[in-house]
Amino acid sequence: MHFSDLRIGHKARIVSLAGGDKVYRQRLISMGLLPGTEFTVSRIAPLGDPVEILVRGFALSLRKHEADILQIEEA
Repeated sequence: MHFSDLRIGHKARIVSLAGGDKVYRQRLISMGLLPGTEFTVSRIAPLGDPVEILVRGFALSLRKHEADILQIEEA
């Protein structure tokens, strides 16, 4: 499943981080986006980008093309 397939209220679990820039992968990991972490899509901007997710008790905004390196599954 791709991050861009999610809608408001959907819950998902991170399976792995694949591809993309190594520095950006490390940034996502440092923000707590590790394999096994569950999150909920809370808001989507009017034009579809960025997307706000609730993860580990805080809100995090991600651009869709950057978040596509997250391999996810529905929770």
